[in-house]
Amino acid sequence: MVYVKNWDDFEIAAENMYMRNPLRSRFSMKYIHHKGQLLLKLTDNNKCVQYKTEVMPDLRKIEKFTGNIMGHMASNE
Repeated sequence: MVYVKNWDDFEIAAENMYMRNPLRSRFSMKYIHHKGQLLLKLTDNNKCVQYKTEVMPDLRKIEKFTGNIMGHMASNE
């Protein structure tokens, strides 16, 4: 599995993947304390999009994205 280097590319790819197949998509977030890394992963069992960061300013972007994707998951559409 390959990590996407650019945040904007990850955000677009993950949201598009979720919108194509919302019932089969899963989103996970993992923090590795001893490395100081945050790992994001969205998969639909066919494709997987991952992003890894160690930079604090990315946390605001991740917080906004997580709220957005969870809003999609919680809606009836």
